[in-house]
Amino acid sequence: MISTDDIEKNVVDYVPDELVGADSAVDGDDDGGELYEHFRFVADKGQELLRVDKFLVARLQKSSRNRVQQAAEAGCILVNGKAVKSNYRVKPLDVVQVVMDRPRYEFEIIAEDIPLDIVYEDDDLLVVNKPAGLVVHPGHGNYHGTLVNALAWHFRNTPDYDVDDPRMGLVHRIDKDTSGLLVVAKTPDAKTALGRQFFEKTTKREYMAVVWGAPDPADGRIEGNIGRNPKDRLQMAVFPDGDQGKHAVTHYYTQQTLAYVSVVKCVLETGRTHQIRVHMKHIGHPLFNDARYGGDAVLRGVGSGSYRQFVAHCRELCPRQALHARTLGFVHPRTGQEMFFSAPLPSDMEALIKRWADYAGGLSV
Repeated sequence: MISTDDIEKNVVDYVPDELVGADSAVDGDDDGGELYEHFRFVADKGQELLRVDKFLVARLQKSSRNRVQQAAEAGCILVNGKAVKSNYRVKPLDVVQVVMDRPRYEFEIIAEDIPLDIVYEDDDLLVVNKPAGLVVHPGHGNYHGTLVNALAWHFRNTPDYDVDDPRMGLVHRIDKDTSGLLVVAKTPDAKTALGRQFFEKTTKREYMAVVWGAPDPADGRIEGNIGRNPKDRLQMAVFPDGDQGKHAVTHYYTQQTLAYVSVVKCVLETGRTHQIRVHMKHIGHPLFNDARYGGDAVLRGVGSGSYRQFVAHCRELCPRQALHARTLGFVHPRTGQEMFFSAPLPSDMEALIKRWADYAGGLSV
């Protein structure tokens, strides 16, 4: 039997829809849409048919059957790689996994005095405006200097907040080089309630992006399964409907067209890994300076050296994919009040848009 305080300490109370079945790092845009294995059990050859919740309770010390059932409902229990409900009956040689939306912290989380742009805070939750360049979770070589380290410092004098306890903390994530709003749960009940809203797609999330070219139509809906690119494991790709990838829908609305780029608002219906970046590339309009998806090349415009120099300067102004999680709305987990938050465009994207606006204005003279 595994020694652990409780499955409550090892399984999140939910897994957002954007994470279920993903095999990697969401834009919603998330640098961690991956599901990480925390426990694995292989049923014996002589295993009698047994409900998976009972199977796990017998193997996870001090675990609660109700907790296991909640984990299964949230998609955290996999059998042979597929999410199952708690009434699934384990068969001989079944591989049963307990997964989470973040890696196991196999090391102590060190509190680090990293400034936080706190938009809102009460006894239940915290809304933070994450700057571009800040990794959310420790892992993959980033063991220090992350948002989790910053939260550990912020809550260092809050005895009820345990940075290692997945029942509280970040409810969703965005990529390292995406800026914008994130919500942090300060209690297990808050994380359960907020997580369910993400899972049921009732949250409101809008992103602002600068993309190459002018989308046609100017406003539209992009639908296409997103999954790991078999030719490049660091990328996601859009697949035809079928077994590959997960269903994904992005709505976009062109706000400005500035010569060879456009400012677009993206509204997420789902939130798969790198969804906005992948979907905009799929329709021929990669995000400006998105190196992973080809947006760091000169994709529109003229061939002159002065123009290429102009684009290079624009990349220096905004040295990352031009994507910002501008708005976040949800129902408060305790009061039931509808809450809506907005974070202004960061200075690098403002400077980028102004430079393109000046360039476009010069062309029209």
